[in-house]
Amino acid sequence: MNTVFVSPKHRMVGVDPLPAVRNLFPSAVEIDIKGGSLLAVPHGPAETVMLRNLGFDVPAPILHHYDWPGDRKPFEVQKKTCAMLTLNPRAYVLNGMGTGKTKAALWAWDYLYANGHSGKLLVVAPLSTLNFTWQAECFRTLPHRKAVVLHNSSRAKRLERLNQDADIYIINHDGVTLLQEDLVKRTDIDMLVVDELAVYRNGSAARTKHMREFAKTMKWVWGMTGSPIPHAPTDAWAQAQIVTPERAPRYFGRFRDDVCTKVSQFKYAPKRDAIDKVHKLMQPAVRFTLDEVVELPDMVERSIDIELGPQQVKAYRGLAAACYAMVQSQEITAANAGAAMSKLLQVALGWVYTSDRGVVALDNNKRIEALVDGIYSTDRKVLVFSPFKHCLEGIGAALDKEQIEYATVSGDTPAGERSLVFNLFQNTEKYKVLNAHPKCLAHGLTLTAADTIVWFGPTTDLETFDQANHRIRRVGQHHKQQLLLLQGTPIERKIYAMLQGKQKVQTALLTLFADATT
Repeated sequence: MNTVFVSPKHRMVGVDPLPAVRNLFPSAVEIDIKGGSLLAVPHGPAETVMLRNLGFDVPAPILHHYDWPGDRKPFEVQKKTCAMLTLNPRAYVLNGMGTGKTKAALWAWDYLYANGHSGKLLVVAPLSTLNFTWQAECFRTLPHRKAVVLHNSSRAKRLERLNQDADIYIINHDGVTLLQEDLVKRTDIDMLVVDELAVYRNGSAARTKHMREFAKTMKWVWGMTGSPIPHAPTDAWAQAQIVTPERAPRYFGRFRDDVCTKVSQFKYAPKRDAIDKVHKLMQPAVRFTLDEVVELPDMVERSIDIELGPQQVKAYRGLAAACYAMVQSQEITAANAGAAMSKLLQVALGWVYTSDRGVVALDNNKRIEALVDGIYSTDRKVLVFSPFKHCLEGIGAALDKEQIEYATVSGDTPAGERSLVFNLFQNTEKYKVLNAHPKCLAHGLTLTAADTIVWFGPTTDLETFDQANHRIRRVGQHHKQQLLLLQGTPIERKIYAMLQGKQKVQTALLTLFADATT
């Protein structure tokens, strides 16, 4: 192994004076040491990469020349994450939920920015995390930097905030499209961090196409997600088009054929080597799990069978029979099966949309009783998830009747109000229950004041399911957690089984990344 000596005081690294090193660094100074000599080379990111390519095991400069500002010092996995990021202008952070990805990205950028290696930072993140997670973390971790959130109902207000003199700008995923031309003009912003990168897994979506073009204008692009392939191996293609387009086939169809086998007109099954191909595509990457950061108390998952009311039974059987007949006559296809499944779920949960968007309430007393029992099963706080917005009102009415203090968060809740609710729930005695649509709590939030999650009914989206469950399983959780899955119909049991099935594919990929991360 070639000799490496690091001098933190001088920000230099001493290496064996090989001809290749002299050629790369002609101005390097040769230093006599006991028993020989070394070449003193600046210990920066570019120099480190070049020396590594020559076979020198040079540590990342941030590990020796950075003071790690903020309210707490980094975990070892955060240091390793920062080390990888600062040496790779295009990279993926696939660390599990609760591992401190936000802090790691901020530290890595701050090191590069302070040393003139990057410009200002643009963070693209889920709407629910702009203030409560990202802006708050900027304040705690980088108090010497100014962060501005570029979210407002008015384009003029967004532009006004963009024109503020700040170091970090934070915007939601769809907000990039609205301000894309203005952001491109800001040549002082050349670092892009995309939080929850997997939201761009649909390559044909307009926001994905816009992000692909926008990312081309950035010098640094880091994509972060703990769930890179929530539905299928093909989810990786559009994400790679944003972060590492040189690694991705130009056309989606080619990648799909590389990783999947067509089994019917609308169905593709992953090939045996699909995970290996996705792993190769999404490089360079780092993957650490929450267990490598801290040992958390166990989480217990329980399925609770619910007896349907007579009205529900009648409605469900009639609807299921009608759906079966339509499938047999090919009136229901893959294209519209989702609508049929949604209606069956609505009946199971107890509130059904009518054709004019009214709501019919069914006799779901047993499910409400199971929900209340779940809430009273802990003396700590509880998250309650429902996949339908109209169910939130019914759940709220039931909680009112039980005199349980709660807050409701849906897609209609303004960002500022969401942040206030999350803060009160996490940091005060207010609210026993957070009654929410899971997509509103699916990313980045720490809600460890709760130790129990009740799924009033299942979501069909693995990423949402997995992310929402991790709101309570994060650093700072000191209590055993319980995950209660309410189910009363075959469709619900099938959906939960489907989620577990998809999880196996993704877990295999993430395990491969974890095994390759040192």
